[in-house]
Amino acid sequence: MTDFIRFFIPSYFLLFLLIAFLGISLKVARDIGKNPSVFPKDDSAYAFIGRYFKRTLLMLFIYTILIAWIPDQIRQSFTINFLDVPGLRYVGITLMILALIWTITAQLQMKDSWRIGIDHEMKTTLVTRGLFKFSRNPIFLGMTVSLLGFLLLFPTLIAFLFLLVASILMQIQIRLEEEYLLQQHGEIYEGYKKRVRRMLSLY
Repeated sequence: MTDFIRFFIPSYFLLFLLIAFLGISLKVARDIGKNPSVFPKDDSAYAFIGRYFKRTLLMLFIYTILIAWIPDQIRQSFTINFLDVPGLRYVGITLMILALIWTITAQLQMKDSWRIGIDHEMKTTLVTRGLFKFSRNPIFLGMTVSLLGFLLLFPTLIAFLFLLVASILMQIQIRLEEEYLLQQHGEIYEGYKKRVRRMLSLY
């Protein structure tokens, strides 16, 4: 199982990066004729969030490489003992795989509305179908579940910090996007907010 984990984790996040970020972004860029990554590069608070998203992804990628290279040293130094249970590793793997499928499905359902950041230059369609019937932010939900699965599979303090930091950044970004969508779509978005919860509606 140890050898499987050390290669599964970096392979998984590389696949997540290539499909959910790079692949989908290239597809949307081709369709709309512009880069869908629209985080600003100024000194604003919004740009600050974008920069730390990128830095968190970079550090996560470096960490997964270290797991493949020196897994025993990392686990022994930072293990969260009460989560280091064999059964939870299988739960973690399952959550990660389901989260990847969920995230890519949500991105495909967004079609040309997919953005990394808030697009102030081009008004996007409000997507409420598919997975968006159950979550106003299914992509962020998928990313959160993916990191939770990672924590259960490789329960270390650093994996927990990735989950914590990424969750905080995503919650800030979600609220910024909600303000923008309310301005763009008005009562339609207000009604959507009343029907569907921010992360997950089970009814």
